[in-house]
Amino acid sequence: MATTRNLEKMASIDAQLRLLAPGKVSEDDKLIEYDALLLDRFLDILQVLHGEDIKETVQECYELSAEYEGQRDPKKLDELGNVLTSLDPGDSIVVTKSFSHMLSLANLAEEVQIAYRRRIKLKKGDFADEASATTESDIEETLKRLVGPLNKTPEEVFDALKNQTVDLVLTAHPTQSVRRSLLQKFGRIRNCLTQLYAKDITPDDKQELDEALQREIQAAFRTDEIRRTPPTPQDEMRAGMSYFHETIWKGVPKFLRRVDTALKNIGINERVPYNAPLIQFSSWMGGDRDGNPRVTPEVTRDVCLLARMMAANLYFSQIEDLMFELSMWRCNDELRVRAEELHRSSKRDAKHFIEFWKQIPPNEPYRVILGDVRDKLYNTRERARQLLANEHSDIPEDTTFVNLDQFLEPLELCYRLCASGDRPIADGSLLDFLRQVSTFGLSLVRLDIRQESERHSDVMDAITTHLGIGSYKEWSEEKRQEWLLSELRGKRPLFGPDLPKTEEIADVLDTFHVIAELPSDNFGAYIISMATAPSDVLAVELLQRECHVKQPLRVVPLFEKLADLENAPASVARLFSIDWYKNRINGKQEVMIGYSDSGKDAGRLSAAWQMYKAQEDLVKVAKEYGVKLTMFHGRGGTVGRGGGPTHLAILSQPPDTIHGSLRVTVQGEVIEQSFGEQNLCFRTLQRFTAATLEHGMHPPVSPKPEWRTLLDDMAVVATKEYRSIVFQEPRFVEYFRLATPELEYGRMNIGSRPSKRKPSGGIESLRAIPWIFAWTQTRFHLPVWLGFGAAFKHVIEKDSKNLQMLREMYNQWPFFRVTIDLIEMVFAKGDPGIAALYDKLLVSSELWPFGERLRSNYEETKRLLLLVAGHKDLLEGDPYLKQRLRLRDSYITTLNVAQAYTLKRIRDPDYHVKLRPHLSKDYGEEKKPAAELVKLNPKSEYAPGLEDTLILTMKGIAAGLQNTG
Repeated sequence: MATTRNLEKMASIDAQLRLLAPGKVSEDDKLIEYDALLLDRFLDILQVLHGEDIKETVQECYELSAEYEGQRDPKKLDELGNVLTSLDPGDSIVVTKSFSHMLSLANLAEEVQIAYRRRIKLKKGDFADEASATTESDIEETLKRLVGPLNKTPEEVFDALKNQTVDLVLTAHPTQSVRRSLLQKFGRIRNCLTQLYAKDITPDDKQELDEALQREIQAAFRTDEIRRTPPTPQDEMRAGMSYFHETIWKGVPKFLRRVDTALKNIGINERVPYNAPLIQFSSWMGGDRDGNPRVTPEVTRDVCLLARMMAANLYFSQIEDLMFELSMWRCNDELRVRAEELHRSSKRDAKHFIEFWKQIPPNEPYRVILGDVRDKLYNTRERARQLLANEHSDIPEDTTFVNLDQFLEPLELCYRLCASGDRPIADGSLLDFLRQVSTFGLSLVRLDIRQESERHSDVMDAITTHLGIGSYKEWSEEKRQEWLLSELRGKRPLFGPDLPKTEEIADVLDTFHVIAELPSDNFGAYIISMATAPSDVLAVELLQRECHVKQPLRVVPLFEKLADLENAPASVARLFSIDWYKNRINGKQEVMIGYSDSGKDAGRLSAAWQMYKAQEDLVKVAKEYGVKLTMFHGRGGTVGRGGGPTHLAILSQPPDTIHGSLRVTVQGEVIEQSFGEQNLCFRTLQRFTAATLEHGMHPPVSPKPEWRTLLDDMAVVATKEYRSIVFQEPRFVEYFRLATPELEYGRMNIGSRPSKRKPSGGIESLRAIPWIFAWTQTRFHLPVWLGFGAAFKHVIEKDSKNLQMLREMYNQWPFFRVTIDLIEMVFAKGDPGIAALYDKLLVSSELWPFGERLRSNYEETKRLLLLVAGHKDLLEGDPYLKQRLRLRDSYITTLNVAQAYTLKRIRDPDYHVKLRPHLSKDYGEEKKPAAELVKLNPKSEYAPGLEDTLILTMKGIAAGLQNTG
């Protein structure tokens, strides 16, 4: 086929790109240029590595995809399928790898373009033309808006800002599908691209950057994208911590300086106090044991010690710079006395330090004091290292920093005294250092522990049975509470070492022992998943006491299923009415609400609305009892699991629910999108801080009563429709397993935890992440939109005035707008034509009508959605996003076709394809690199090359759609 085609036509994919690519959106739009440059480089490399024929095949696939995108003609997909299935195993891997790689490059081009537009905008000092002002919250802009049109005084703003906290909780979700080896190369490609377009670049610079770009693209292409072994929780934790090293550590003080500047510009001549907890970091990596048997007590201990070692190391690497800076002799008596004391007690030279190894003379008092801090940091780091390696250390604990106050005290002394005479010097690196110490402490992040409520009940049951007072599990909730409270009020120990323990029970108890053994600043919250009743919380309180946890962790119930969300307010009210508990919590309570499971349970619309109402009710209950409530939002990366633009998501929360304290999970690949690089890190910190401030000082509107009634009505219809298909349609599970790559998902080695909670079972037991991942892969996104269409249709048919009301809700109520906009974005990424191809190839013919029914439901939902939003086309309000999606579509389509046909070959032994001769060449070598690629996976139970091709398509599509699970 390709040979008869006139090859001149295919002279350059570059020209092709320019024909197919959407036009510029604005003057400063360089996206197409960036993308074309990276693509050109990549295709040159592909030709050098694998020869002309492969390059032409890639171009041919790209053209067919682009033609399909233009005309939506399913015949083009068949042609594309023929090209892809005729490749031998090695070539097939090279081609899918190429498309997956080109998508990653397109994502990098986008990141550079976003940063470029941002810089241009800041230079012009002009935010007016920006349609996306609602999604981007600049801290300076927010402060000016609050003081200007919203009439707050600068002092009120400063006061609110000083007292707010955003706690970002990093979780290792199994969807970070890119390996770290690749992330680093991508970072370097991004830097080369940015520098290539700098104004003052010389021809020599350009040549060298071009070479560097080529080198990095080639190195990334030559790296095996597939993880050959599943990561352990320790791997996940190290991967998460690498972001601190690379961006967050330096990013926090840099961001806080920008906040100082923004405050100055509204007339506040003070800096944010270094101990104001504006930003905090927590982690679940190595602490989240819910459904993950690989997270053992030993893993938790390791992770905590590793984080302490890393923190001490980061401080240690900066302290000498600080000593160089603070070389002043002038100081007051308090400092001089301290310096002389230290000088007398410090013994000798320390040859293992590179700088300041001789005893520091007392006429440099700041250096003497910081020198002592340095010695203690060194010991703190080494002690953690030895404990990690050998479980014991010969460094005495009193030569290290054990708690934060010991560490802060000498630094605060220097800051206070330096600020009294040398203010500008004090506000330099010393302030930055103090801010880092206040943010990261000695433990870098605080680890949350998460465990399922049933596991605690099992332990309680073992104890009551052992004591001969009956079976805890058979007791009523009232009886459980009564017993737990009498034990909590008493003093006697409940059980000794003779308690008969199963492995599961020992595991729960040993986790509490680890919490008791390690310094308390290592830990954040103890989260109980699937929490339903007050006894769940009291049981954990009792276990903490029994295992001698000196400073008990705060206990946080997590409500996930729809029914649990509905009952959450009552459950929390019962807790607050218990005197013992009310005294224990000291007026503060945290509650976590989970987005994923509630969406899987009832569909997106009902879940989102139920969340909204549950939050309102929880806040009411807390006010009644005089408790300050912190909401902890467990949002995933995808829309189906509560993801979406940060700023809008925060501003669409009900009024009064944030109140200056917000906790949010940042999951999996979202960590990379939020902290992967300096600018991204800065923007993330800025978005969270600005949106939280704005939500508190200028809350969104409360919905009108008639809006509520309408939504209640819609939610009932939506849930009914969603459940009638997902849970009641007898062959739905069969259809789902055939029409998506769900069964093959487990091969991706993405995360350390199994994809099902229980090995057998239907949709209920599937974790929310694979459930969403599978539907995202086929571009059908069923869990996100299912139910909306029926709900819109129902209320519009009931009364034609309702359409007007829906439009009013869309325009005036942030919550409703965000819900609709996110669905619209998902429709823009979806394509039922692709889903139809999966059906045609993979689903048995008697289930085809079911697939067709779902697709017509999709089209109908899309039509109604546009009607409500008042849009003619999808995404007409966001031309930038529309352009970016169009640019990616042709790549993704090729990967979808490759995936569908590969699944066909894996699942159907009678499906035979005619292979054409091997295409890939490698110059100057006898060995064929494409054939080598097949050998990277010798253990596959499928025909050669199929498993790798499949995994590459999964990763590529995930990268292209940018929200996997």
